[in-house]
Formats: sequence, structure tokens, C-alpha cells
Amino acid sequence: MARRYIVRVARSAGILVLFVVAAMLGLASGVFFAYGGDLPQISALDDYAPSTISRVYGARGEVVGEFAIQRREIVSYEQISPTLKQAILAAEDDGFEQHFGLSIPRIVVALVKDIVERRKAAGASTLTQQLARKLFLTDEKTWERKIKEAILAIQIEKRYTKNEIFTLYCNQMYFGHGVYGVESASRLYFGKSASEVSLEEAALIAGILQGNVRQSPYVNMDAAVRRRNYALGRMAEVGYITPEQAEESRKQPIVLRGEPSAQPSVAPYFVEEVRKELESRYGAKQLYENGLAVQTALDVPLQEAANRALDEGLRRIDKRRGFRAPRRNVIAEGQTVEGFRQSRWDRAMQEGDIVPAVVREAEAGTIHARAGALRVTIDKKGFAWTGRGTGDKLVKPGDLIEVRLQSLDDEAQTATGTIEQPPVVEGAVLAIDNRTGQVKAMIGGHSFERSKFNRATQALRQVGSAFKPIVYTAAIDRGYTPVTVLDDSPVSFVAGPGQPLYQPQNYDRKFEGAVTLRRALEMSRNIPAVRLMDQLGSKQVIAYARRMGLHSPIGPYLPVALGASEATLTEMTSAFAVFPNQGVHMQTYSILKVTDREGNVLEENRPEPKDAIRADTAYVMTNLLRGVVQRGTATRAASLNWPVGGKTGTTDDYTDAWFVGFDPDITVGVWLGMDQKKTIGANMSGSEAALPIWIEVMKGWIGDRKDPPVFEPPGNIVFVSVDRAAGSAAEGPGTISEAFIAGTQPGGLR
Repeated sequence: MARRYIVRVARSAGILVLFVVAAMLGLASGVFFAYGGDLPQISALDDYAPSTISRVYGARGEVVGEFAIQRREIVSYEQISPTLKQAILAAEDDGFEQHFGLSIPRIVVALVKDIVERRKAAGASTLTQQLARKLFLTDEKTWERKIKEAILAIQIEKRYTKNEIFTLYCNQMYFGHGVYGVESASRLYFGKSASEVSLEEAALIAGILQGNVRQSPYVNMDAAVRRRNYALGRMAEVGYITPEQAEESRKQPIVLRGEPSAQPSVAPYFVEEVRKELESRYGAKQLYENGLAVQTALDVPLQEAANRALDEGLRRIDKRRGFRAPRRNVIAEGQTVEGFRQSRWDRAMQEGDIVPAVVREAEAGTIHARAGALRVTIDKKGFAWTGRGTGDKLVKPGDLIEVRLQSLDDEAQTATGTIEQPPVVEGAVLAIDNRTGQVKAMIGGHSFERSKFNRATQALRQVGSAFKPIVYTAAIDRGYTPVTVLDDSPVSFVAGPGQPLYQPQNYDRKFEGAVTLRRALEMSRNIPAVRLMDQLGSKQVIAYARRMGLHSPIGPYLPVALGASEATLTEMTSAFAVFPNQGVHMQTYSILKVTDREGNVLEENRPEPKDAIRADTAYVMTNLLRGVVQRGTATRAASLNWPVGGKTGTTDDYTDAWFVGFDPDITVGVWLGMDQKKTIGANMSGSEAALPIWIEVMKGWIGDRKDPPVFEPPGNIVFVSVDRAAGSAAEGPGTISEAFIAGTQPGGLR
């Protein structure tokens, strides 16, 4: 009887178990059918292509700009350090290699916790579930999301290998500060690849996965240390490292070598021009999400030289305008001197850098300021240029100022410096390759953060005497020569009915009478240029300007000879490049090639040449413009000891200052002025304001080269020794070797 009873009970229990299993399977099937049709297709991961960074590259492969919504770099399984793999598995899912996408023990623990705490607790998700959630779902804590997440995780495990799932996870997850994926995280925090991280570094990356920004060492170092140590402890528990290794690593400080924010571009105005061009062609989605590689000809060392030259030049000129009181005071804004933060302080600071600093204390002979952790002292020599007697008359506690760091003690975190101020005078620099038209350097203003308006490409400004070479080009092409005698004497022209006579004046208000064409150009005499334009005809001269690349409006008026018309720096630089390029105008362009993330070429641009003037005319003009440097208004540039030519430009009331010049390979244009048409300052001519900046840019271009390039003359150019003043053929002192188109030289036949 007892045996029968036991059999009956066992049979009933078996039926009950089968019923429960069937019910659970039915429930699971019901859940699957309820939610399965509403789930995304896992097969979409076969073509996994997350948002990645589009990069702009310089001529030598340097990254000069990036465009991204999510800062991510895709890596393969093999490119992830084994230590980092272990750290992530230990911290997030040590049973990853064994489970089928779900961890039943973890689910049971989490379920019990949910019931006890009467809330939806976290912590049960496997690495695969986390991936499913980040790829296809949201972080909303609901039962529906958890069910969908579990189903997706199982499907992912069925379709992909463990290595593939782990790689997808490592490329997808967020690590704070706009960075996604372990490769970008490694570079963010440690300035190295994910294949190179040490044990301590790997543990930090793994530890902050769940907290990212809150536990970032840039935000909360204590929290970052706790999470790193947690990951180290888990690695020891799982057996990836020994307890001794974990303990030793816990003692190590977190040493950061990356940057919490993207480094500013060396050429922000150039990168913005590239961005606008790419977005107009490919759209914002492709540009910001599809990882384009954009090759340019930007010469980074030249760009850096131009950045320094323009900054120093603008500050030199601006200081003549006097010291201006700081615009911001953090105390007046309700902040404290010690609590105030500035993004520039997150980056390394070196001697010579100009950085923002907040004034802590101002005394008669000393100003004390803070630049991040640095304590900066400015003595009387450091603010002598202001003309103010004492520091307390310049600034007050809380003022935000600029400081140029001089001596710097990193260990003591102290520095000495001099007071600076952001210049109100603006400027632009453009360098283009003569033979291709490729942009080699571009600056559109003193500060891209202050103003994104690109004064190299967008600003129409009066060009002053920089227009004169176009007038003389037309003259040389029409039979004039460098020794043609022009009249530098008072003259009047009828300006129109009811208008006063137009009476041009020279810069020095003097007249030289008969002068050679060369001297008139070298010394930038106004009256000969106006007389010449009158003889040639305004429309004829304007036609030459058009052929040489000036497309802005130019009226058919005589004052145009003196630069009364407006043009952009890009137009003027492109026009001057015609002279050293043997009369060929090259269309200016920035983008050489664009490829997508798979390496497919989307576009590849080539130089676009167009004959503008005759090669012999171009050479004669090149030789004349070299004379401007050797004997004329740009003699400062002769100190370069390099084959260069160019022309200064100054407008009335010193509102615009120009210098555009070239060597055989490159043409560089510099413009200075105020955004509002106001004077730059007394005597701020092209030679005084723009030329020194141009010289410094060219020094960066020349570098340590010892063998200068040469201007190659066409075959029909002849050289004759002529008297520099009279222009007649002569030998001996006071003569120069003059270039002529064959047949136009003294004694020759045209």
C-alpha cells in the first residue's frame, strides 16, 4: 500500500511539474509572440555601422579637424588589450563565456531584490543584454523593456560569436564626455590606444562603464578611484590577476594623459570652410555620422607659424590703442575666485602661452591671479606697457584677464607672467600653392570662438594700393616697360556733372615729376597709377582684374587704380599668385579627396588652371614686385634673404592694411582692419601693420631651407643693365638688371 501511495504521489508530482513546465513554456511562448513581432531585426547588426568621426587631414596626415555626433573609433577584437577585455568581463559579466545571453542566477537575485525593495532594481543584465538595450531599446526601467531586452539578447547570442558580441559591446558603450567605445575612451583618459592600456588604466575604463560622467576622473577623482579599485577586486576574484597584483595596483594614482574635451583645431576657420562645403554636398548625416576621411593640402607647420604671426601682430598693434578694462568679473556674476572654472585650464599650459586668469588680488606693484591650479604673479614690468602706475588701478579681484606665462614651475604650480588683452583689431591670413591653387594655410580672424565670420573668404574690404599691380599688368601687356617714364605731377580729372574735380594725391603729399614705371610701383606713387589707368581705360584694367580672379563688383572709375574697390583676401591672394605662376590663374580649393569609412573615394579634386595673362608679362611683373621688396615700400622683407615679391596696400584713414606677396612656390596674403570701418591706428599702413606679420609667416614657410627656389624666366625675356633712376641702358654703380620682353628693351625693336 505504501508503495502504491508513493507511486501515486510521484505520478501526481510529475504531472504537476510537467504542468508547471508547460505553463512556463506557454508563458514564455506567449511573451515571445506578444513582443517578438515588435522587436527589431537582429540581422541588422550584420552591417553594424555606428556613428563615427569624420576627420580632416593636413598635408602630412595630421588630424586638423573632426566632425561627429558621437566620438567613436571602431576597433576589432584583436585591437583590444587582453587586460582590458578581462577588466570589462570581470566588472560587468564574468559569466559571459558560459551563458546564452541571460544569467538565470543573476535574474533570480534581481527578482528577489525587486520584490523585497518593491522597485525595479538594476544589476541582472548580462553584457549581451546591455548591448541589446544600447543598440535597440532605451534605459527605461519597465518590465516590457526587460522582456524585450532578454529576447533580443538570446537572439544576438544565437546569431553571433562571443568575440563578435564583445567587440560590438566595446565599440558601442558610452564612456563620458561625448566619447563612445573603448578606443576613444583610452585616448580620452590616457592618450593611447585600447591595445596599449596598463592594468590600472584598463580597470578604470571598465570600472566607470556604468557611471561614465559621474565617475569620470575629470569630474570626480574619488569616485573614479573607487570604481577602478572595484574592477581590480573583481579581476582578482575571478582569477584574472592575483590579490597581490590587485592590491599593488590599488596603491597607484590615476595618471591622466588625455583631454576631457576635444583639442581646438590648429585651423578652425579652414576646417569650418571644409565643413560647409562637405555638408552642402553630402548632407549633415553623412558628414557627422559616417566617418568620412577628408584629405587637404593644409601645411600644419605653416598654419602654426601664421597663427603665431597674426596673434603677435594684432596684439602689437592693439597695445598702441591702450589698455581696456576687463569685461568680466566673476565675483560680480555671483561666483568665487577659487570656484570659477574655465575650459582652457583643462589643457596643458606652457611658457609663452596666453591663458585666461582670474584676479585674486591687486596691489600697487603686483597682480596675483589664478589660471586653473597655477598661481600667477604679474609684477610692474608685466603691466608697464599699459602706462598705468599701479596694479590696483588696472584690475580688481574677480576680473577675468589674459596672461602671457613666462617662468613656470609645474611642481610648485606657480608662474610669472605679463598682462595681455584680446585685440579689437581683426586680421586674416591666406596662403595658397602657386601651381595648384590649394590652400596651405587660412586664418579668418583673431579668435574663432569670438567670431566665426571668416575675413579671408567673406569680408569685402577696400584693397588700397594692393590693386596697383593689376593696373601695371595691363600696361606691360599694352607695350609699357619697367623704364617707361610716367608723370608724377598734380592732375585733375572731371568726375561727372555737378561733381568736384577728382584730384588724386600721393601718400606723402609730394610730387616727383618724371619717374620710371618701376619707381612709381616700388614707391607706390598714386598719381602715376591714376594717370596710367586713365590712359589705358578703366574697363580695360577691370578686364585684367577679372581674368586674374577678382569677381567682386568693380566700378569703372579712376579711383579704382588706388584700390577704391573691394575684394576678399582670397581674391587678392589668388590674383597675385598669377605672377609667379607664369600668368596662369589657379582656382583656389581646399579639399583634395574624400573617402567614406570603407575607403571608397567619393570625390577627388584636381587643379583648375586658366590662362590669365601672358607668361612674359607675368615675369616682368614678378620682377617689378621683387623691386618693391628690394627698394620700395616693403624693404623689411629683404631681411628674409629669399626670392620674394609683393605689394603693400593702405586705404584712407588707415582702415585697411594689406600685404600680398609670393615666392616661386607660394603666395601669402595678409589683411588687417576693424570689423566696423574705423581706423586701425595712426600710421598703420600696409608696410607698418601687415608686412611684419607676412614676414613672420614666410619665416615659417622658409624654415631652415638653404637652397631657395628661383623664378624661371620665359625664353623671350632679356635682361639689360639700366640706370635705376633714369631707366636708360647703363653700366656701373646705380644700375640694376632689368627684365624686358624681347624687343621692348632699350635699343630693341617691338
